[in-house]
Amino acid sequence: MSTPEDQVAATDAVIDEVVNNSTETDPLAELQAALAAAEARANEARDQAMRAMAELDNVRKRAVRDVENAHKYALEKFAGELIGVKDSLEMSLAVQNATTDDLRAGSDATLKLLAKAFERASVLEVQAENQPFNPEFHEAIAMVPVADKAPNTVINVIQKGYILNGRLVRPARVVVAKAPE
Repeated sequence: MSTPEDQVAATDAVIDEVVNNSTETDPLAELQAALAAAEARANEARDQAMRAMAELDNVRKRAVRDVENAHKYALEKFAGELIGVKDSLEMSLAVQNATTDDLRAGSDATLKLLAKAFERASVLEVQAENQPFNPEFHEAIAMVPVADKAPNTVINVIQKGYILNGRLVRPARVVVAKAPE
């Protein structure tokens, strides 16, 4: 990297060369040629800067559009999975003269479709039954004295909890054992 003194010395050398060579050629012509070359370089640099700014603006617009589309269509795959579940429920409601066993079989099939849709979308159930109470994944609804369970063990699940890609969507609502009094 050159110092300011080096730059001054280089400028002085250019001036001395122009002055010393002025007898051989026209100094005005040399200066006009140097000016024209500097203007050409400046125009080229301006053109490159404008192109870079335009490219940056295009990249920014493309990124905004991609984010908007990601938000807009994020659930498209999951919605496609749920359409089969809805179809199954509609078919079960359309059946006339269905027996209890038929309704039960239809409900089981629909629940399996829903479980597959959840699995494909990485929605997992929180495992709670007979597990130690974990406030990060469980919400205690009640505590019941139980002699044959360790204190703070989940003994009953009132409502299942769910995790989506490692993030808790809903905690499991549970009943927790406590030591008998």
